[in-house]
Amino acid sequence: MARSDTGTAPDPTGGWSTEIETLQGAVVVPPEISAMRQPAGVLYPDGQYCGHGALWRGKRPITLAPAAPQQPLTRLQGRWLWGGMLWAHFGHFLAESTARLWALDHVGGKLDGVLYIPKRPRLGDEVKGFHRGFLDLLGCDLPIHVMDTPGEVEELLVPGQGFGLGAISQGTEAFRAAFHERFGASVPADGPEKLYISRSALGLRKGGLLGETFVEEQLAAQGYEIFHPQKHDMKTQIARYKAARQVIAADGSALHLFAMVGGPEQQVAVVLRRSSNVADNLITHLTHFCGRAPLVLNTLHREWVPKTKQRSSRLSFGELHLPRLQRKLVRHGFITHQGHWSPLAEDQRNAIFAEKGLVGRRAYIAAEGLGTKPGAPEIQAEAAQ
Repeated sequence: MARSDTGTAPDPTGGWSTEIETLQGAVVVPPEISAMRQPAGVLYPDGQYCGHGALWRGKRPITLAPAAPQQPLTRLQGRWLWGGMLWAHFGHFLAESTARLWALDHVGGKLDGVLYIPKRPRLGDEVKGFHRGFLDLLGCDLPIHVMDTPGEVEELLVPGQGFGLGAISQGTEAFRAAFHERFGASVPADGPEKLYISRSALGLRKGGLLGETFVEEQLAAQGYEIFHPQKHDMKTQIARYKAARQVIAADGSALHLFAMVGGPEQQVAVVLRRSSNVADNLITHLTHFCGRAPLVLNTLHREWVPKTKQRSSRLSFGELHLPRLQRKLVRHGFITHQGHWSPLAEDQRNAIFAEKGLVGRRAYIAAEGLGTKPGAPEIQAEAAQ
């Protein structure tokens, strides 16, 4: 069979992202360096690169064709499913290490396990508890094997990238179908109808929101459970996400998990926490998996960035315009008007900064010139109000 053209980004509507390559005697090469883009992946027995195994982010691959290893290779016996790169970061695991698992129902016959390579070489063959837990929730009891040195695999099934970051964040039809059918199927809904998915316990340095604890107090008074997902196992998270009819959350990894079990009957509001366009992938994921676009709320008053960086990044955090957030939540039926939400006073903000150690050498500055980028029509419409 002729080898498909895999030189373009994965396409959710077809192409190599929907195909499965079968390799006898595949050579698997893990990364040797820790970087955004790394030579790593799968080679055919003749040393040519197997593009179906590449990981793309947006319009460019972040795994590059590695050189064929020269040393003698250990051989992994059996029939394995290529899982790609294994991220230790929960959010990136959800978005990028799950991209091949759509093929579980499409390969036919017995598999001996799911084969990964580490994203970070220093982690070696480590498998974290949430890696195993996620596959269990997908109804997959296969072993996870992480190959941290170059090796040969007796038979390797290499599905194309059916999910990820970029246009592929809507997922291929096969990927969406697999997750709708499988993921969390055994977990019953359990929890209140109103849920606020909080980031306050993570700290501002991990992309928080100034003013979030005030919002939590107001929402709790209107019947919302204040839910800190990192304090619960994935089964509990899924049970809460299935039960809720109205969900408010700052953009973040938790909503990737919600999108995998959410449905069109649920009303979701995403509160933007920084001005970069990284939330676009999350919004696309929610829209196409849940069958309903979320309400995207641009209510940033300021974005605070590290003094040494001075740009929007994963290290920055937002300061909410509380009156604007209240008006929008009332307008769209998430809350009723109960009192007036006042902006954070300067002394309140200074107290938070002092408490969190955001002064001195690690000071943050207000990036007044950063406006939230309108990455989707929903964002643009809300930003104009």
